[in-house]
Amino acid sequence: MGKRIISRRRGSGTPTYRSPSHRHHGPIYHPPAALVGDGRVVSIEQAPGRTAPVAEVAGPDGTTVRILAAAGLATGDTVAFHEGKVDRGAILALAKIPDGTLVSNIEVKPFDGGRLVRSAGSSALVTAHAAGEVTVQLPSGEFKRLLDTCRAEVGAVGGSGRQERPIIKAGKKVWGVRSLARAAFKVRGVAMNPVNHPFGGGAHQHVGRPSTVSSGTWPGAKVGRFSRSIRKKRRLDREKGGV
Repeated sequence: MGKRIISRRRGSGTPTYRSPSHRHHGPIYHPPAALVGDGRVVSIEQAPGRTAPVAEVAGPDGTTVRILAAAGLATGDTVAFHEGKVDRGAILALAKIPDGTLVSNIEVKPFDGGRLVRSAGSSALVTAHAAGEVTVQLPSGEFKRLLDTCRAEVGAVGGSGRQERPIIKAGKKVWGVRSLARAAFKVRGVAMNPVNHPFGGGAHQHVGRPSTVSSGTWPGAKVGRFSRSIRKKRRLDREKGGV
């Protein structure tokens, strides 16, 4: 009897492949719109399950809020919420952020808390303001137009040097990605045994059958290149000038 492939075991959500929830600090979003004024950074902490550090900020009303730590933010710095100076860590509407400013944790819809550019070291660039909209260049190079009432954090996300530190041992890699619920290593299907993968086995490492699969293939055999014929047909129609 064959075994289930790793992608199916991970998808079932067993503890082996699940991120340990007790290590997380909870969701990190922009503070509510009612919190207006300057806050002071109390501490900057590591957040398991995130690539970016998290800053604890004492708000103007005495409450403590948690935000993604911008690059260069330090304990004791002042952070503006919704009104104030455009400085690193400030959370302002895009309408109040001038062109040429690096931003992060950008909202797609006003007051959704921040959805884009949240990983360590990433940043977007505010490029233009026009007619209630702001154009932002994302890290991928894509230009995206957003409502000027969407909020963003000024500055790039901290923790940009996390990938520069070498990983000496395989065990360090395993524990390092455990909280991210990510596979530390990826083994090729052709390198496995037939019991572990549909591409496994053989006198030498080769697939031995078409590596493309249809959308109706049963899950245990749905491995390889998911190349839908209908998607190819539409692309060819567009190239030929069709609908």
